[in-house]
Amino acid sequence: MTKTILILGATGGVGGAVARVMLQRGWQVCAMVRDPVRAASGWGDGPAPQWVQGDAMCREDVVKAASNAAAILHGVNPPGYRHWDTMVLPMMDNTIAAAKAANGARIVLPGTIYNYDAVASPMIDETTPQNSRGRKGIIRTELERRLAEAAPDVPSLVVRAGDFFGPGARQSWFALAMAKPPLTRIVDPGRPGIGHSWAYLPDLAETMARLIELPSGSLAPAERVQFGGFWDADGTRMIAAIR
Repeated sequence: MTKTILILGATGGVGGAVARVMLQRGWQVCAMVRDPVRAASGWGDGPAPQWVQGDAMCREDVVKAASNAAAILHGVNPPGYRHWDTMVLPMMDNTIAAAKAANGARIVLPGTIYNYDAVASPMIDETTPQNSRGRKGIIRTELERRLAEAAPDVPSLVVRAGDFFGPGARQSWFALAMAKPPLTRIVDPGRPGIGHSWAYLPDLAETMARLIELPSGSLAPAERVQFGGFWDADGTRMIAAIR
């Protein structure tokens, strides 16, 4: 029987990458977006998801879209990456409700490193306490806390990674700040000598797909894993690679 995954945020970098990988692996992919016509026209070549209209802020929409899902990728962010205080947590609450209504679909979340204070926790693993002092980091920590609280009725998987780069990573630090098109110069927004963690989007999506497909019982009810990616120890190697 073909399994279904609901993608929230399929027009974004990680959502689109995971959708493509899951289609290649034979999954039925349902993508809920605000404008299905626009999303379909911008998808490009190859197999496409089943586009359904909906708003992640509307619980009814998410529950309906997730009705047959075995997994839900929560890759959605507020439009323009603004209004975090009023949108991020309600959207996750709706996803949790939808997963519960779908008999415990596993929620897959692309995790961030916002959740940690770089001074207090320069090195992190899956057990490092989340101690962010930044506004977005505090919100992301609460988001993950709600996922953990929803388990085991609603299982979850957080795959934490650095900044995205690669095909489809249009809204990333890399695309918007470092190598903004048209590429006439390279800008490093970080301080010299400070390391930076990167995640190549196709590799991250493949990792998520393999974790999603693990046999039942392989993952903890509220699983967290770190994606190794590419560690640029002094912030110069990525710039050198672009050049």
